[in-house]
Amino acid sequence: MPWKLASLGTLLAATLLAGCSSTSSESATDPVASTDTGHSRCEAKAAEFAIGKKASSELLEQARTRAGAQNARFLMPDDMVTLEYRSDRLNLNTDAARVVTRVNCG
Repeated sequence: MPWKLASLGTLLAATLLAGCSSTSSESATDPVASTDTGHSRCEAKAAEFAIGKKASSELLEQARTRAGAQNARFLMPDDMVTLEYRSDRLNLNTDAARVVTRVNCG
């Protein structure tokens, strides 16, 4: 009987550990990394061309595409924002005249 329990315990442990393992074929040099949710990460540096330009839907889409972000938004100086961080979202901060002053992800 003790051998059956030991064998069952070993089988259970092996099954649990196998479920925790993962295989990744992602390249370390991949410029657009993927998060565990499958969304691409935002690269704010690629969207810095937008600084100093007037906010428009075309500029937002162009910046989002270049940054590799899933979502993008303009943030005015007195806009309220939540504290959630999303690595796949691009933020274009603007001044009161709707000119982009800062680019960041989150």
